[in-house]
Amino acid sequence: MPKTIRIQEIAQYEGQKVSIQGWLHNRTDKGKLQFLQVRDGSGFVQCVVLQQEVEPEVFEAARELTQESSLVISGLVRRDRRAPGVPGGYELGVTGIQVIQVAHGYPIQPKEHGVDFLLDRRHLWVRSQRQWAVLRVRATVIRAIRDWLDGHGFINMDTPILTPAACEGTSTLFETDYFGVPAYLAQSGQLYNEADIYAFGRVYCFGPTFRAEKSKTRRHLTEFWMVEPEAAFCDLEQLIEIEEQFVSHIVQTCLRERGPELALLGRDTAFLEKVVPPFPRISYDEAVEIIADIRAQSDDPALRALLDLEWGDDFGSPHETELTKRFEKPVFVYGYPTVAKAFYMEPWPNRPEVTKSVDLLAPEGYGEIIGGSERISDPDLLLQRLEEWNLPRESFEWYIDLRRYGSVPHSGFGLGVERTVTWICGLDHLRETIPFPRMLKRVYP
Repeated sequence: MPKTIRIQEIAQYEGQKVSIQGWLHNRTDKGKLQFLQVRDGSGFVQCVVLQQEVEPEVFEAARELTQESSLVISGLVRRDRRAPGVPGGYELGVTGIQVIQVAHGYPIQPKEHGVDFLLDRRHLWVRSQRQWAVLRVRATVIRAIRDWLDGHGFINMDTPILTPAACEGTSTLFETDYFGVPAYLAQSGQLYNEADIYAFGRVYCFGPTFRAEKSKTRRHLTEFWMVEPEAAFCDLEQLIEIEEQFVSHIVQTCLRERGPELALLGRDTAFLEKVVPPFPRISYDEAVEIIADIRAQSDDPALRALLDLEWGDDFGSPHETELTKRFEKPVFVYGYPTVAKAFYMEPWPNRPEVTKSVDLLAPEGYGEIIGGSERISDPDLLLQRLEEWNLPRESFEWYIDLRRYGSVPHSGFGLGVERTVTWICGLDHLRETIPFPRMLKRVYP
């Protein structure tokens, strides 16, 4: 009985008879020769069925297979540098086929389909090679995130999904009834992790976050995954060093472990190979000047309109895209205006109108993948900010307590998984980077 293997292991079994359990991705009929492209979740492999080398019932079974039929296929592993698949270079010379189920009328054919058609059938679309490759990269990104943080003294602390108050802003909250009182789906676990650092020093939370933004851009989802590290005794400069090491590790891990998937996606990895410390840094003030220069030199009225900006405004996608065209690596933009950022950010020394904040913008027009800051550590200043932002003090009494009992300088950031995967894979939209995307008008399936 041939040994059952995973396709990703196939190189280890050259010259041996094996079995693969999987599904038919595609079939090419060459008369007396059948090419079956089979997938098993770990990869894709070409299986060659030659009529003169198999029993008649095996060849007939191969001819009757349809897309997404489930099967167990046995044969001899052969080296062939031309053989397609992930990993490539190997094929299976078929000796036997056990059909588990013949699938009839599979709706997603190997041709162009509209995005809405595919999203309505997302439960099936994830089986395609492209979606498989993207989601494999996502899994590697998530593992690389955990590996780096776990290896650098950060401890995973789970934070609530249901919260009594806003973290970023009240206008983007999903409200729910919590036994007669309002509660909200979490925008962030940051505030809770600021409590955790006083017990553990370095922590992170990792999970889904929710923003009720009525946005239709390619960079937004209403439910997305975010990792949020927080560290005690950490200032803005130390935070920036952590971020560039962290992001470099994620990217280099994907290049090392997911090269075949990135190649399948047609990703040019030249920019990704340059993602090693240090990253360039510019201030918000410098960024505003660069954008103003780009705008002044442009002959495109539409671009000039998109780049319209006054000091104090936060950057939108067009601003970030134009900025990152100047750099081959991710770029840090630091020192954003107080009015453009959240209430908890530490002011810049001698410049109360500026925060000790930093965003990391990915190159190639992919924009912000990280937002972070040094946090306010003085209780009186925090109270002042709550009043200025019209936030209810009673909801934040516990948060103020953190500044009353052993307060220290501390910093943290959030990295969005979907934006990071979009950039690494070179995609046009976040919707492909999570198995079941939630967008403004999509909550099915």
